[in-house]
Amino acid sequence: MKINKKLFNEFEIGIVLCYIFLLIFGTLAIYSATLNNPFAVEVFPKQIFFISLSFLILIAVYFLHPLYLKQLAIPIYVLSIIFLLVVLFKGKIVYGQKSWLQFGIFGFQPSELAKVGIVFLLAKLFSEKKIDPNTIQGLIIVAAVCLIPLVLVLLEPDMGTSLIIIFVIATMLFWNGLSLFGAFILSMPMICAFASFFGTYAILTVLFFVAAGIIYFKKDIFVSSSILALNVGAVFLPDFLMKFLKPHQQKRIMAFLNAELDPLGSGYNAIQAKTAVGSGGLLGKGFLQGSQTQLRFAPEQWTDFIFCVISEEFGFIGSVALIIAFIILLNRILKVALMIKDKDTFSSFVAMAAFAIIFAHFFINIAMSVGLLPIIGIPLAFVSYGGTSLLINTFLLASVLNIYKNRKYYS
Repeated sequence: MKINKKLFNEFEIGIVLCYIFLLIFGTLAIYSATLNNPFAVEVFPKQIFFISLSFLILIAVYFLHPLYLKQLAIPIYVLSIIFLLVVLFKGKIVYGQKSWLQFGIFGFQPSELAKVGIVFLLAKLFSEKKIDPNTIQGLIIVAAVCLIPLVLVLLEPDMGTSLIIIFVIATMLFWNGLSLFGAFILSMPMICAFASFFGTYAILTVLFFVAAGIIYFKKDIFVSSSILALNVGAVFLPDFLMKFLKPHQQKRIMAFLNAELDPLGSGYNAIQAKTAVGSGGLLGKGFLQGSQTQLRFAPEQWTDFIFCVISEEFGFIGSVALIIAFIILLNRILKVALMIKDKDTFSSFVAMAAFAIIFAHFFINIAMSVGLLPIIGIPLAFVSYGGTSLLINTFLLASVLNIYKNRKYYS
């Protein structure tokens, strides 16, 4: 009885149960998605290997002394930069992206490690009070830390991982006490840029809210004019950046806006994904019985489109069960971040960053599958096939478990 009580006090069982549930769900979906595909015969055995390795990482990090996590910040960051430089010269090109290093039959994606490197270094700097997010100097330091890995990831080019890195950085800034005005400055240009894809009315609506914000914050004429100019400039930024994107990336964005313009080309994936999600009904067609899955209508359905497999074969009930598991997992991680915030800020930032990364993968992947976002190549955390993604996300989750286990250490 005492052992059980001690285990309960030191082990965040809710996180572990959700983790195992997602791994099982993902394993079943990957098996189904690759069963009749002669080009994916190695996928399922590799995933089983990576799952076994992920449990070893989970155990090792869980029993690590909490101070070692902070000491890993600079080495992980430097190592990620080195790997990102190497991949630009020696990387394997997959779907127009030079983002993989090949080691025998296994591939490694340095951009996944870069997320951890940025997160841990920012957490270290934030916890040591070396960055104030509400000062120009503080934002310059953040930019200096993040710009090199972010630019290297963009050069691959990996737009999906770049967007997640930006989202995680913003989340950590908010967690570090970024003011409402700072949040306004950071978020509105991105909203203006996004609105530019939807026409004049959407642009005017967002600019109205920009003007309202400028009036609300009552800054001097120079600051107010600069904010307005920044947001107006953001409206034209997507058209400018589109010229630098690869043709397949441009087509993906256009397919998101209207997949029917090219149903057999750039819009094919989006159409097939929505068809698979909608065809499952309430209870699904049954394990290994999905027509979209077994006939391989959606390409790479064991990675970016794994949610389509789950929706088709396990139906609405299975999809909701998956979403609930993610919500519970994210809620438990957020509670750990809040629990430790006043005791150890480094650990709190790491936990919050883990929350942001897993949430971004969860939200973006499912939104892609149902047509709410363009297809940008983001796997579903713990569910999609991918060794690097699984191991990195497991490392982050294990760090949260370590933080929970040692929470009294900081009391």
